[in-house]
Amino acid sequence: MDVYEAVKSRRSVRRFSGRPVPREVLKRVLSAAAWAPSGSNLQPWHAFVLSDGPLAALKKRAGARLAAGDPFDEPEYEQYPQHLKSPYRERRAAFGEQRYGALGIAREDTEARQRAASGNWECFGAPAALFCYIDRDLGHPQWSDVGMFLQNVMLLLREEGLHSCTQMAWAKFHSTVAETVAPPPDLMLFCGMSIGYEEPAANSARTGRAALGETVTFVDGP
Repeated sequence: MDVYEAVKSRRSVRRFSGRPVPREVLKRVLSAAAWAPSGSNLQPWHAFVLSDGPLAALKKRAGARLAAGDPFDEPEYEQYPQHLKSPYRERRAAFGEQRYGALGIAREDTEARQRAASGNWECFGAPAALFCYIDRDLGHPQWSDVGMFLQNVMLLLREEGLHSCTQMAWAKFHSTVAETVAPPPDLMLFCGMSIGYEEPAANSARTGRAALGETVTFVDGP
């Protein structure tokens, strides 16, 4: 697949088929993704990949917590600033409107929005999931390195005909994930990533992007 095509066709898919993802495909993707750049070659990403019984067990544990109305875990990092300023506030609101609007859910229908969000902890039906951790002692530049690794993973999955959805939502259930993957205590869960083949009838819409002039400034001249 052309690199431009991989970038433009990558989107957050929230409805996967049950078709299994071969282990050799995941190994090929993750081996290549490890060539992501990182400052001084620290390679700060730590990935746990679940499928089959272990993933089913995790989904069951998460579902039980939701059914019981358990509160989310104490956050280990701030996902968004408490007071999100413009233009980020408007972009986030537009995403929510598009996401839930496509599902026919009104802004004021909190219960329906919560039901839709609960799909996160089912991995939207995906047969495989990656959970990405970072060492607690590392800083902001290393978080950036982790992001580049994850982007590599997502683009390489497109080459394999697969889709994905990154999910910070799993950080809200980090203790439940830890029960399954048993990470060393010095690691912190950043996000999950659902991986699989898109359900043909899903028709997942892409979220729009800001005009180039809003995010890029060209500085040139003599």
